[in-house]
Amino acid sequence: MLPEIDRVSESDLVVVELSSFQLISMRRSPNISVITNISPNHLDIHGDMHEYIAAKRGVVLHQTGFDSLVLNFDNQLSNSQEFLARGFVKKFSRKQSVDNGAFFDAQTQKIYFARNGKVEPVLDRSDIRLPGMHNVENYLAAISAVYEMVSPESIKEVARGFAGVRHRIEFVRKKDGVMWYNDSIATSPTRTIAGLKCFDGNVLLIAGGYDKNFDYDCLAVHILKKVKVLILMGNTSKKIEMAVKNNDYYNKDKLKVFNVENMDQAVKLASELARVGDAVYLSPASASFDLYDNFQQRGDHFVSLVKNL
Repeated sequence: MLPEIDRVSESDLVVVELSSFQLISMRRSPNISVITNISPNHLDIHGDMHEYIAAKRGVVLHQTGFDSLVLNFDNQLSNSQEFLARGFVKKFSRKQSVDNGAFFDAQTQKIYFARNGKVEPVLDRSDIRLPGMHNVENYLAAISAVYEMVSPESIKEVARGFAGVRHRIEFVRKKDGVMWYNDSIATSPTRTIAGLKCFDGNVLLIAGGYDKNFDYDCLAVHILKKVKVLILMGNTSKKIEMAVKNNDYYNKDKLKVFNVENMDQAVKLASELARVGDAVYLSPASASFDLYDNFQQRGDHFVSLVKNL
């Protein structure tokens, strides 16, 4: 945000995503704080999960009674931070209704906002251009944060027009009946799991990278459900491979696992193995620092290789 700071006036609203590294030493909190999910991350830096959660709490610790906090009702660790709140608490849920905040109704396929005993419809799920239930959750969080300041018409306009940003399940191209996607920002297993839920199956997954001390057992479950070819690279390749092969449901005839040395080999192999109707999905579930400076550089390399096929 620093390069833009001279353009920011006192009347502007600034939306920022703050990492645990920034939050751990903060002495002020935003007027509106949102905690989407709390799941293991950056455990190579934080001593343990307790320290990571304590760092996340920095976003709300210094709020006042005039501020508001938005929590994910469906995530136990996020929801449990309510005890820190000094101001107004709103919650969002894709599983059930809430008293204050946004929720998704599976029967009507609509998003509603509840406040002061009144429930108002906001969006149809079909209005959201981005795929996947995790993007429904993203809208629930955003709507909960800004509903009193933004009109339902503006929310609908954004949902219908916003097609996503680079490196976040970014559609790269369709070639010979195969769809290619760049999700380089997926630097943790939970992000890759969310992405895999967007696909019906027939996925060739390219994964692996720098090791942030994750457990990949949960990711293995979702790989076995959606992936037909697993192409692994980087420092975490063996950890992911063992998590998959040690799962009771692993079947070597249904899931082919390959190890490669770099992105060039991964893309080349995927292009040789993919068939009409398949999706090749770069979603590393790992950081990029073993081979790249950052996830953007990794994603750019992937996109360049795919476009040059």
